[in-house]
Amino acid sequence: MINNQFPNAPQPGYAAPVLGPSGHTNVIKIALGIAAALIASLLGLIVLLLIGIETGPVALLIGMVCATIPVPIYVTLVLWIDRYESEPLWLLVSAFSWGALVAVFIAFVINTAGVIGVAVVTHNAAAAETSGAVIFAPIVEESAKALFLFIIFFWKKDEFDGVIDGIVYAALVALGFAMTENIQYYGKAVLNGGAVLTITFFIRGFMAPFSHPLFTSMTGIGLGLARQSQNVAVKVITPLVGLLMAMAMHAIWNGSGAVGGILGFLLTYVVFMVPAFLIILVVIIFSLRREGRLMREFLLPDFQRGVLSQQEYEQLCSIARRMGASYNAFSRGGMAHWRASRQFNQIGSELAFHRSRVARGILRSEQEARAREEAYLQILQELLKRLRAT
Repeated sequence: MINNQFPNAPQPGYAAPVLGPSGHTNVIKIALGIAAALIASLLGLIVLLLIGIETGPVALLIGMVCATIPVPIYVTLVLWIDRYESEPLWLLVSAFSWGALVAVFIAFVINTAGVIGVAVVTHNAAAAETSGAVIFAPIVEESAKALFLFIIFFWKKDEFDGVIDGIVYAALVALGFAMTENIQYYGKAVLNGGAVLTITFFIRGFMAPFSHPLFTSMTGIGLGLARQSQNVAVKVITPLVGLLMAMAMHAIWNGSGAVGGILGFLLTYVVFMVPAFLIILVVIIFSLRREGRLMREFLLPDFQRGVLSQQEYEQLCSIARRMGASYNAFSRGGMAHWRASRQFNQIGSELAFHRSRVARGILRSEQEARAREEAYLQILQELLKRLRAT
């Protein structure tokens, strides 16, 4: 039994406060958002221009097509992971854009400078290329991608609740990064003929599309564990360990090809990458089970007060029951009823995760926490009326 900090649910007809920024604050946020989008777009265009200079316009366009074709599939798979509480669309787009535009630019500049520096010092182009792949790329690229995760972790605490959120944000940042990076690889492959492009597309697009998401997910998991824990040591250590693991895995992956050739690449793929990917899947399963237990704990008061029926409570606490309820809603009332069912699931999750944050002391103020709870409950009751009416 949890200690319900806000036990009084709003009665029918109660007007719950609408939470939102003031007009002045909203204008400032919009202006900052537009400025950030323009800067990110400029950085991305600079990267594409540099790739185009290296490959030529035709190869650049072919590379862009090949790099973007599989992206919607992989993004959909990543978003499917977040079964209980979907994150805001603008934040998901920001994560992908950061990887595709900003992180790529940072990595391009620093990696290039590092490789040139090694070449000047050693007078050895091969050593410079190897150091770029095995040393500079893992450190710089994972740091550039992780920067967005740390920003969200500290700035949007109400949208970063645990391991699942960390993996989703990390995977989207990494998919964006990989997409832009693949434009360069595919563009160069075009210059060497169709056979080389086909092999490159098969390796990067189908054999190892989740290499970057896998690496960066280590940082996301570390931050997620820090968010879930009340232990100060865990909060400090796990994000750093996660980032170091991301760099180490990236270095091993790059080094397998740079040092061991095709045989080293295949051996690392089978012995290292595949098991690591399976371990991530196990982490996701256990994290989803944790979120299911969280739903049961923090929505129990609503069931005990009669706000939720037994069936509705069980629906909100189970991924399978949510999917079944959405299907039944569509068959009974079409798209409108299906959307209401999905919104009911989302608001139920928002309420449970909000209560979890309050219980862990993650809140701006008690007044705002109470207002947010009442707003969620009001929306939940309105949705229940609609769903129960059919």
